[in-house]
Amino acid sequence: NAMLGAFDEIEKNNDIHAVVINSSDAKNWSLGIDLVWMMEHIQMGDEEGIKAFIYGANDVFRRILLFPTPVIAAINGHAFGDGSILACACDFRFMKSDRGFFCFPEVDIDIPFLPSMLAQIRKAFPTYKMEEAIFTGKRMVAKELEESKVIIKACRDEADLMNESMAFAATFQKKRGIFGELKKRMNREIIELMETADPPYIDNLQLTP
Repeated sequence: NAMLGAFDEIEKNNDIHAVVINSSDAKNWSLGIDLVWMMEHIQMGDEEGIKAFIYGANDVFRRILLFPTPVIAAINGHAFGDGSILACACDFRFMKSDRGFFCFPEVDIDIPFLPSMLAQIRKAFPTYKMEEAIFTGKRMVAKELEESKVIIKACRDEADLMNESMAFAATFQKKRGIFGELKKRMNREIIELMETADPPYIDNLQLTP
């Protein structure tokens, strides 16, 4: 809700032409779902709470996918699971090299992706790299992602990361109308999967094989 609120406030300001997502945590950019919280609520039988959380995550992804300015992930720490999906939802990605892994650990924790999540990964990853990342659950570093064109640049450290991502953001002075329409058309299939393919899995809590 806080992230959705932040995007609402940004959208009200027409002087903003790009958004850069960074973390105040020097170690972690985003670790996605809190598995301890998830298991506790499963044991409590709080199905509605779990469903609401998953739908809420999709709301954040949808907001980024349709936001009418460039959204740039400045990955300054670990990105795991849904955190990596969040980065894939963004239009562009930068990552620092001195610390942080990018990983989809779902294969090792028995949690399959929702259909729209796979589509978001496909948006950011070339097919060969997507298969390797998903089926191995390997921890990838910035240089590897740069070589695969998943990120624009592997930056030396935090300062270089912010300088590069902010400088890149400053190159955009596009009209929101056309930028938003292009994103809507480019990401239409992902949004359709969220609306049609994801709900049966979420509503039936088919979160494990």
